[in-house]
Amino acid sequence: MIFDGDCGFCRTWIARWKESTGDRVAYAPSQEVASRFPEIPPEVFARAVVLVLPNGRVYEGAEAVARSLAAVPGHGAFLWVYRFVPGAAACAELAYRVIASHRTAALVVTRLLWGDSVAKPTYFAATALFLRLLGLSYFVAFLSLWGQIDGLVGSRGVLPVAQYLDWIRAPTRAAGYWLVPTLCWLSSTDGFLHLLCGAGALAGLLLLAGIAPVASAATAWLLYLSLSIAGQVFLEFQWDILLLEAGLIAILVASPRTWRFRSGLAASGLALFLLRWLLFRLVFSSGWVKLASGDPTWRNLTALRFHYETQPLPPWTAWFMHQLPPSFQTVSVLFIFFVELVVPLLFFAPRRVRLFAFRMTLLLQILMEATGNYAFFNLLAVALAVLLLDDLSFPRRWREAAKASAISFRRGWPKGILVPVAAVLFLASSIAFSATLFRSFSPPEPLVAIVRWIGPFRSVNGYGLFAVMTTSRPEIVIEGSDDGAVWRVYEFRWKPGNPRRRPAFVAPHQPRLDWQMWFAALGSYRENPWLIRLLARLLEGSPEVEGLLARNPFPDHPPRFVRAVLYDYHFTDSAERRSTGAWWRRELKGLYCPVLSRENVRLLE
Repeated sequence: MIFDGDCGFCRTWIARWKESTGDRVAYAPSQEVASRFPEIPPEVFARAVVLVLPNGRVYEGAEAVARSLAAVPGHGAFLWVYRFVPGAAACAELAYRVIASHRTAALVVTRLLWGDSVAKPTYFAATALFLRLLGLSYFVAFLSLWGQIDGLVGSRGVLPVAQYLDWIRAPTRAAGYWLVPTLCWLSSTDGFLHLLCGAGALAGLLLLAGIAPVASAATAWLLYLSLSIAGQVFLEFQWDILLLEAGLIAILVASPRTWRFRSGLAASGLALFLLRWLLFRLVFSSGWVKLASGDPTWRNLTALRFHYETQPLPPWTAWFMHQLPPSFQTVSVLFIFFVELVVPLLFFAPRRVRLFAFRMTLLLQILMEATGNYAFFNLLAVALAVLLLDDLSFPRRWREAAKASAISFRRGWPKGILVPVAAVLFLASSIAFSATLFRSFSPPEPLVAIVRWIGPFRSVNGYGLFAVMTTSRPEIVIEGSDDGAVWRVYEFRWKPGNPRRRPAFVAPHQPRLDWQMWFAALGSYRENPWLIRLLARLLEGSPEVEGLLARNPFPDHPPRFVRAVLYDYHFTDSAERRSTGAWWRRELKGLYCPVLSRENVRLLE
C-alpha cells in the first residue's frame, strides 16, 4: 500500500489500517518507493492510495482500501459491498475523491471526531468495569429482595409462590415448566426461597470480585430469572427485565475458560455490540414512547411540573425540585428529549462523539438518582453506559494495567455457539424494538415464533419509561379497627403516609410492596387482586407481611376489620412547609375498597 507521506490525513488513517492488517500488508510512502513502480504515473500517487498485489495487479482509491482490509479474515464485508451491491462502487469512489480533494479539512474533522488517535479502540478496562458493576447490581437486587421475600411470596406472604405454581400446573402440566421457567418447581418452601436469594447474592459478589465470570453470571441470571417469576407482580419492573437481559448477554462477554480477571478483560466483540445495542434500545425507547403516547404533558413540555410530586417514591430532593419555576421544568424536559432521542444515535459514533454521549447519559442517570428512588436501575444503566468508554478514556496507569491483565478471547466461546446465539438475540430484540417504535408493526410468523419461544426467559424485552405522565397522586392508606368505629393506620416504611414525615432515599433497595401500592392507587381494587390478599394477611396477623410495614398498630392481635382509604396527595409549598412542617398536604377522597372483616374477606380473595 503506497500513500502520500506528506499528507497528515493519510498518515493518520494508514496507521489505523496498519493496525488492522498487521504484516499482511506492507505500507510505504510514495516519496520513498514511487521510483520502484515506473509503470504507475506520479499523478496517481498524488491523488489516491495505491495497492500493489504480488501478482502485479494495481488498485487505487476506495477499491485499494477495501482490498487491503479484506486481507484480514472477517473484514471482507466492505469489499463484498463494493463489488456486488449496485452503485456501491461509484458512491465509494465519489466519497473517496471528495475527501482526497479536501485532506486538510478531513484531518480537522478527524481530530474533532476521533481526537489525536484513530487507533482501533480496545475495551479491556470498560469490560471488566461493566462486569463488576453488573455483579454489584445483582448483589443489590438479591439482597434487597431477600429481606422481603417471605412477606411477598412466602408461605404466609401476600402471593404465596406455591399457590401460584399449583395454579399454573393444573392447565399446563409439563408445558408449565417451559412457560414458567423457575427453580421453584423443585421446591417452593420459604427456606428454598432464602437459598435462591443467598446463592444469587453470592454469585453477584463473585462477579463483582472478578471470580469465574461466566459461571457467576450464568448462576446469577438463572437464580434471578427463577425469583422474578416466583415474585409475580412484585418483580415485573423494567429494571428486573433489564437485569435479566444484560445478565444473559454478559454470559457471552468473557471466555468460559477465564477463571479470574482483575483490571482488564478481553471480550467478544459480538457480546459488546449486543450490550451497546441494549443501551441504545433502552434510552431511545424511553424518549420515543413519551412522544408516541400522545401524552399532552410531554407534547407541551410540562411533564416535569408533575413528575417530582407524582413519581412512585419521591425523596426529599424531589420536593425542592418541584418548587423550581415552570421555565426550568420546560428546559429540563427538552434536556430529557435530547438525551433520550438524540444522544443514543451517538453511541456508535467516532470516539469523541461517543464520549460526549457517555457524559450526557451519565448526567441523566445521576439526576434521576438524585431526585428519585428507582432501585438499581440507575446503577445498571451506568454499567451499560461504561461500555461506551474505550481504554484511552481511562488514566494511563489503569489502561496499562487493564491491557496487561486482559486475557485473550481467542480461546473463548466457540463461534458455533456465539454467532447463532448472538444472531437470535439481535433478531428477537430488533423485533421487540420495532414493536415499540411502530404500533402497526407485524413481523412474519416465523419471527413471531422465535420471540414467543424465548419469551418466557424474560431476557429479550421492549423498554420505555414514563410514557404517560401521571398528573395527580392518589395514595392508599390502610387502616384497621377492632370495633368499626376507631381506625388505626398501618404505616408503610417508604411511601407517603404521614404528611409530616420527610420523604427519604431508599435506592438501590426497592421496597416492592410500597412500589406496588403506587400502581394500585392508579387503578381499582378489582384490577389489583393482590391488594385484597394483603388485607387478608393483615386480618390473619401474618408476621411476615406485617414485617414489610413500618408500624403495626395491632401488635398484640390482628384487627377485626381493615379498610383501604384513598387520599389525594400534593407537595406543600415553601410557605406551608415553614408554617406547618409538613411535606405533603392531602385530601380524603373516600374508600378504595369495601371494609373487610375476617368473615367476608374470603368473598373477595
